[in-house]
Amino acid sequence: QLQLTESGGGLVQAGASLTLSCVASGPTFGDKAMGWFRQAPGEEREFVAAISRSGARTQYADSVVGRFTISKDNAKNTVYLQMTSLKPEDTAVYFCAAAQPPFGAVTFTTMKAYNDWGQGTQVTVSS
Repeated sequence: QLQLTESGGGLVQAGASLTLSCVASGPTFGDKAMGWFRQAPGEEREFVAAISRSGARTQYADSVVGRFTISKDNAKNTVYLQMTSLKPEDTAVYFCAAAQPPFGAVTFTTMKAYNDWGQGTQVTVSS
């Protein structure tokens, strides 16, 4: 089981950029597929981005394609979410999560695929 800690959230204006980080504690980070989800007030948690355990494959929600980039540094036990051209509708608590893939270049978009979750970091985008 990994412990995940997100950071990098904050209050920004529309059009700005932010990079979120998620540091994992535990020896098995390199074996994990990782994902980012977000939850806005009164809304269900939704998929944002995912990356395979090696980082070779990525997947994004339609709403963030071309604006967000997920990356994974296995040497630093860290997964990143680079967010550009932020919009007010990106306002949410962002969570990272870890999954154990059955084989190599697999990404997951559903919450039930993920076993370990961080506590979240708030991102607020003002108009």
